[in-house]
Amino acid sequence: MTVRELVFGRGRDWLSHTLSTAEHASSEKVVVLGDGTGLQLQDSGLLYLEPPTGCANPNNESLIVSAGIHGNETAPIEVLNSLLNELLDGQWRLACPMLLILGNPQAMDAGKRFIEANLNRLFGGAHRNPEYRELAEAERAWKLERACEAFASKHPANLCHYDLHTAIRPSLREKFALYPFIEGRDVPRAQVDFLLEAGVDTLLMQHREGTTFASFSSTALGAESFTVELGKVHPFGHNDLGRFTAISNALRRRMKGEPPPDPGKAAKPITVFEVVHEILNTGDSFRFHVPDDVANFTMYDPGTVIWEDDTTCYRVGDEPEGIVFPNRHVPVGHRVGLMVKHRHR
Repeated sequence: MTVRELVFGRGRDWLSHTLSTAEHASSEKVVVLGDGTGLQLQDSGLLYLEPPTGCANPNNESLIVSAGIHGNETAPIEVLNSLLNELLDGQWRLACPMLLILGNPQAMDAGKRFIEANLNRLFGGAHRNPEYRELAEAERAWKLERACEAFASKHPANLCHYDLHTAIRPSLREKFALYPFIEGRDVPRAQVDFLLEAGVDTLLMQHREGTTFASFSSTALGAESFTVELGKVHPFGHNDLGRFTAISNALRRRMKGEPPPDPGKAAKPITVFEVVHEILNTGDSFRFHVPDDVANFTMYDPGTVIWEDDTTCYRVGDEPEGIVFPNRHVPVGHRVGLMVKHRHR
């Protein structure tokens, strides 16, 4: 019996096991690999990994890597599953403690973004709000928060969290990362270098605390956290994983504890945007003047009307602004999109 089968069952790997246990909690399982690496299957899609006792952690870090917070964003799920298979097959040795997460197994199994509520709006305690009471995604958000808190308590040093996504719509900047807002904080140079290594050439600075998974780990756990958008949504088995080679290689390097490449070899500097306005659905008179099929980071000239209602009209300011995550089909009070502009350093 292979190590994979010992952990996940005959003929299964982490992904197939997660899909098979999507509707119910998975029993906990603890296994020690041949090289001494500890593996704890905590629940469906929740996997804790610890290097062998006495193994050096050259980069002195601990990693949380998540995917599948939206169940139809399959490419990052396949990337993480492939990396784990390499580890379990003995192709390389783990150097740092890790928490690997497949976020929403039920939505993954159904091929949907979510089942009842957008999981990536339920963190930071938002899952306790009355409108989410007893929803499956609210329970999952609570469970993921507890798992991350336990991991951070055991491994607080240099904690990083990368929450991997793919986008519903096309983007003029295919791979970009969002950095959660904390007053007075800026992105460390080492994190910028890692994003560039991973093929992510655009960074969006958030303007306020949010209820995303990355915002939770950043605010509550003190992690260096990023929501990382890596391309376009496709069903399982229909992803061109060659487009994800850079993020796969960069994560593997971190997991193995290898030193970063020379940052001077980066093809180009990272482009930084900042949020200047959050568009909310204000109700019956709300009118959004951005087409449904517009790509992320489409830029609009100064003076362009973006949205209006009976009392407000939002126009682009003195310099061009781009639209990110436009979606007019959201409930009243929810985010319709973000207006962003280049950050001048």
